Amino acid sequence: MNRSATAGRILVAEHDGVYLMKFVGDVRLTLCAAVDQFLDTMLSDPKFRSVVIDLTGADGIDSTSLGVLAKLSIRTQERFGFRPTLVSTRTDVTRVLRSMGFDDVFHIVEQPLESKEQFGELPPCDCSEEELRERVLEAHKVLMSLSEANREAFQDLVETLEAAIR
Repeated sequence: MNRSATAGRILVAEHDGVYLMKFVGDVRLTLCAAVDQFLDTMLSDPKFRSVVIDLTGADGIDSTSLGVLAKLSIRTQERFGFRPTLVSTRTDVTRVLRSMGFDDVFHIVEQPLESKEQFGELPPCDCSEEELRERVLEAHKVLMSLSEANREAFQDLVETLEAAIR
C-alpha cells in the first residue's frame, strides 16, 4: 500500500456532531496515540451523531492504524448501534480493508465524497425575478456586515439592487 509516501497526517472536522477524519499520506503508528485520544473525545461528545473516515488521500496505512479504526467501529456500534462509513478509492487500500474484514464493521464507499452519487443536488429556486433579487440583496447585506472591506466592496451593488426593488 505504499507508493512514494509522504509523511502521514490526519485531518479532522466536526459540524453538529458529524465528524470527518481524513487520513493523508503514509499513516503510521506514530499517529495512533493521537487518533486513539481523539476517538475518546469524539465518542464522548454528547452531540456525536456520526463519523466518516476518508482514506482517499492515504498512501499507506499500517496495521496499528487499522486496529485503531477497527476499535472506532466496534465502539461506535456498541455505544450508538451503527457502523461508521469509510471512504476508500484506492483499490490496494480497499483490498486490504476487505481482506481484514472491514466490510463487516464499516460501510465502505469506494467513490470519492465529491461524487454526485453521494450528494443530493438542490433543485433550482422556483422564484420570481423580484424574489431572486431580494435574496441576492440579503446575501450581500450579510457579507457587508462581516467587515468594512466587504461593506466597501458591495455597497454599489447593494444600492443598485435596492433601487431595482423599489
